[in-house]
Amino acid sequence: MSGGKWLAVAVLALGVGQAWAGGLPNPFYAMDTAFQRAGLTQAQQFELVKELGYAGFAWHEEGPEQAKANADAAAKLGLKMFTIYCAASVTPEGDLKSSPKLPDLMAALKGHGTILWLHIGGRGPAFDKLTGEEPVVKKLRELSAVAAENGLRIAIYPHVGEWTAKFADATKLAKVVNQPAFGVTFNLCHALAGGEEKAIPTQLDDAKSVLVTATICGADTGVSGGQWGRLIQTLDKGTFDVAALLRKMRQIGFTGPIGFQGYNIQGDARSILTPTMEAWRKLSAAAAQD
Repeated sequence: MSGGKWLAVAVLALGVGQAWAGGLPNPFYAMDTAFQRAGLTQAQQFELVKELGYAGFAWHEEGPEQAKANADAAAKLGLKMFTIYCAASVTPEGDLKSSPKLPDLMAALKGHGTILWLHIGGRGPAFDKLTGEEPVVKKLRELSAVAAENGLRIAIYPHVGEWTAKFADATKLAKVVNQPAFGVTFNLCHALAGGEEKAIPTQLDDAKSVLVTATICGADTGVSGGQWGRLIQTLDKGTFDVAALLRKMRQIGFTGPIGFQGYNIQGDARSILTPTMEAWRKLSAAAAQD
């Protein structure tokens, strides 16, 4: 039996709700951008994520009590709220502005091991000139201390158009903050949109000590700018070599959670999540064995 047919049979034997044992150790989760679609209640969305074999999901910022309720509901299904997306901004003088509820949110999520995704907008100081004494750095250290007290971590979420748009810059900031509970996220679609495609392997080498989580998706190579229809696809599509990316992550020793970005992909949640999980199992198995 050929390797491809053997893999397909093995996956079917395991059942759709179980992880492919021959793959990478990284937990694979779905961002809520991939499954929050009309026609499903929130409970049904969580159940679908569980049914298809995802380890959990990424969530959006909400009040502490509601976030706790959703994390608890997920835990009852055997899922984990891996990340929660939170906004912040920086001033040219280097001051950080964030929700005053962030400490309460972290306290509410205590015990869940959730990563706070912090995307930082605004126009802050130059990354190459950071000394560690800027207000933004001090405040990030303070937030990191609160995260650590609650068994959580904070990871910068590089996003096109923001201060921390570039993965390399976010990595520099994380190293200046220099706290165990603080790190960075690698976002494939934003790295490609920002023109960082050729630099990704080198950037991952540089970020390995502070890399907390990553997000991937199907994407086309050679594309930059906000062409999201080509930069965010189900994982079985696109010309970008995701398998090579996963091999690189394995090479640098990254075993943290990896999420699927599904922003603006057309279709219902099942039609998005099913082919993506099938592709993940194949890509993960291939990356683990190469």
